[in-house]
Amino acid sequence: MQDVHGRLCEGIEKTVMGKILEDKKHLGREFLTMTKMVDMYCSDHHGSERNELCAACDEFLDYAETRLAKCPYGDDKPTCANCPIHCYKPAQREEAKVIMRYAGPRMLLRHPYLAITHKLDGLRKVGHPKELNREDRLRSKSK
Repeated sequence: MQDVHGRLCEGIEKTVMGKILEDKKHLGREFLTMTKMVDMYCSDHHGSERNELCAACDEFLDYAETRLAKCPYGDDKPTCANCPIHCYKPAQREEAKVIMRYAGPRMLLRHPYLAITHKLDGLRKVGHPKELNREDRLRSKSK
């Protein structure tokens, strides 16, 4: 299983070098999933070639990459749908929903490993980062 993950994430290390660290495999896989979804949506709706995004989709993917790089959960990040923090601006959030609603069902056929791992990641439960920090502070005071 590690070999498959390593091969899938191998290509994104160059793309994501400055923003998402190489050792954060979960974030790298999340960005790869988003890249594949945007590519699928763009080629089917905007007539672009595979692996060549139109300007609007390229801008959205840059925005998504920046948001992933700044995620307070780091590599423990849940899927965006299950995250208590909505870090996307409303317009980009709506755009992400449209892209994911279109590409999500198609991911299982075109990129089954990414689709399944994304679904499994959706089962991950996390609390709000501020609540976790407060709980940690309370635990340290009681000791």
